[in-house]
Amino acid sequence: MSIALEHVNYVYSPGTAYERHALKDVSLEIEQGQFVGIIGHTGSGKSTLIQHLNGLMKATSGNIYYEGQSIYEEGYDMKKLRTQVGLVFQYPEYQLFEVDVLTDVCFGPKNQGLSQEECEKNAREALELVGFPEKYYRQSPFELSGGQKRRVAIAGILAMHPKVLVLDEPTAGLDPKGRDEILDQIDHLHKETGMTVILVSHSMEDIANYVDRIVVMNRGEKMLDGTPREVFAHYKELEKVGLAAPQVTYVMHDLKERGFDVAADATTIEEAADDIMRSFHD
Repeated sequence: MSIALEHVNYVYSPGTAYERHALKDVSLEIEQGQFVGIIGHTGSGKSTLIQHLNGLMKATSGNIYYEGQSIYEEGYDMKKLRTQVGLVFQYPEYQLFEVDVLTDVCFGPKNQGLSQEECEKNAREALELVGFPEKYYRQSPFELSGGQKRRVAIAGILAMHPKVLVLDEPTAGLDPKGRDEILDQIDHLHKETGMTVILVSHSMEDIANYVDRIVVMNRGEKMLDGTPREVFAHYKELEKVGLAAPQVTYVMHDLKERGFDVAADATTIEEAADDIMRSFHD
């Protein structure tokens, strides 16, 4: 077991006129090595939820366990937890600040007390993992494109060798090509390292193509939790809360309603294409 949340509640500004219940009785278990998508509209609680995973925010009530130990136990090492559960915020390029890319990626390992040599080794390995070209290592991070800045920010977390990588809207503001490149890279990273990846997004298309499991948040509550096929089977309920299933889900449902012998629960274009071809050959 990697991370478990038990009946977690979080209230902003309790006891004031601005009181807001951001998380309501959320229980969730994420196993080591899973690739999980957390999806929901702005205000659904998804960003609040992930900031609890490495102790940046403390639950108003409930408990969180990392590798079987409560992170709220007295004397628990939060600094260690934050190197094990690495969080990449939305627009992470705003966190870049060093003179060049390599120095920036060395920042985390340096804070862990590693020697300069170890820091550079970890930084180079991390930059390689995210597919960042070596010729830009000594360039200022501010001269890079949006997609390149994202890679550097992700590498900065990876250089600390986390067991869990949490990414909050990693494709926000990128063009379609940049978005695909970042998601492909995260997918490659997951397959290459076997680390737990938690990806927060509001785009069903992004999520469907990559993750093993989807958690849908709505108004601070866990609304759905299952494989992409299981979750998108509830596409009408998702629509009611303003979330659309991937386009391919609607196409397959249309075909089924028109009498074609296809599986309505395909979630990717590849699955749909295979199923349509099979129906024609049967």
